[in-house]
Amino acid sequence: MNYIQKGTPLFRKTSFAFFAAGFNTFAILYCVQPLMPEFTKEFNINPATASLSLSITTIVLAISMLILGSLSEVWGRKPIMVISMLAASVFCILTAFSPNFHFLLGLRTIEGISLAGLPSIAMAYLGEEIESKSLGSAMGLYICGNSIGAVFGRVFSGMLSDYFGWHIAIGGIGIISLAATLIFWNSLPPSQNFKARQLELGKLGKTLVDHLKDPGLVCLFVIGFLLLGSNVALFNYIGYVLLGKPYSLSQTFVSWIFLIMIVGMFSSVWTAKLVDRHGKQKVLFISLLIALIGVCLTLDSNLLIKILGLGLFTYGFFGGHSIASSWVGQRALQNKAQASSLYLFLYYTGSSVGGTLGGVFWSAYGWGGVISLNVGFLIICLILWTFVSQIVPIPKKVAKVS
Repeated sequence: MNYIQKGTPLFRKTSFAFFAAGFNTFAILYCVQPLMPEFTKEFNINPATASLSLSITTIVLAISMLILGSLSEVWGRKPIMVISMLAASVFCILTAFSPNFHFLLGLRTIEGISLAGLPSIAMAYLGEEIESKSLGSAMGLYICGNSIGAVFGRVFSGMLSDYFGWHIAIGGIGIISLAATLIFWNSLPPSQNFKARQLELGKLGKTLVDHLKDPGLVCLFVIGFLLLGSNVALFNYIGYVLLGKPYSLSQTFVSWIFLIMIVGMFSSVWTAKLVDRHGKQKVLFISLLIALIGVCLTLDSNLLIKILGLGLFTYGFFGGHSIASSWVGQRALQNKAQASSLYLFLYYTGSSVGGTLGGVFWSAYGWGGVISLNVGFLIICLILWTFVSQIVPIPKKVAKVS
């Protein structure tokens, strides 16, 4: 089998394609996050309801990935990913014309289905086509694209909404995402090591259950759930904090706060290098600890310390996600797309649960309530880390690779 090796032109071309794909997905997904205070005002809804503009997309995305990830085992990787990105970009543009919040939620639901074809299949494609020694770097670059897309989507939409309104902001994201789709389509080489299978729903369902019988994978799935849940809870409501007293910052300034997500670009790449030297277990623990320290620092009323805390949390979050997601790809020696789908199912379900639950804690206890929720999530991650670090890897000799 021919695998793509780091340092070759094909590796650079593939990495660039997935950078564009990650950018597309996360720009569309998170462009509504800084707009939630705008939705609260324009549609006369509370913050928890406004958070549904993101939560409903992520929960539908999570469910749809289980289906599309399995179908990619039959239909192939690249075609589904291209169609997914194209459809998501078109529906993003249509969302800009939403006349009311219910209509907006309907389109964001469809976007969640459309976006599902990319993230679950991306990790499977990389696991099949990239040699094992280069997989960490390739996954790090893909997640780097995720972080850049998440930053751009938030900052760009927040700034445009301040001057032109949220309609123009979302429409602009959709147009830029179309360009990223064309780059991905043109740059990504077709699968070389993929072997199509017949559609057997019963068998596909059984293999999904088989992944849940591996305690190591289950621990990694739940860590992903809690990591993104804490991230979304934190960044959903930081805007309300900074727009209110005593800070009273402008929407544009608050949007620039999301530039802190760029830390994730360096974190994912740097973490991959640290894993090569020190191992996944040790670096995952350090990433989780950094995230926990960062969350606690955001309780300080000093704006600079609060921003520093956001930066530390972001570094730890992206580092932890990079390790957990690549660890799933390495541990699941069969039906990799399904294992990736399960990880991302819980990952994005965590976004919906954390985002909405964070709104409940915000309404009841303010920023301190949101932080207490995050601290609880991260402590559970550390507990799960102790379990996953002690679990013996599945022997390759007895694993069937499909």
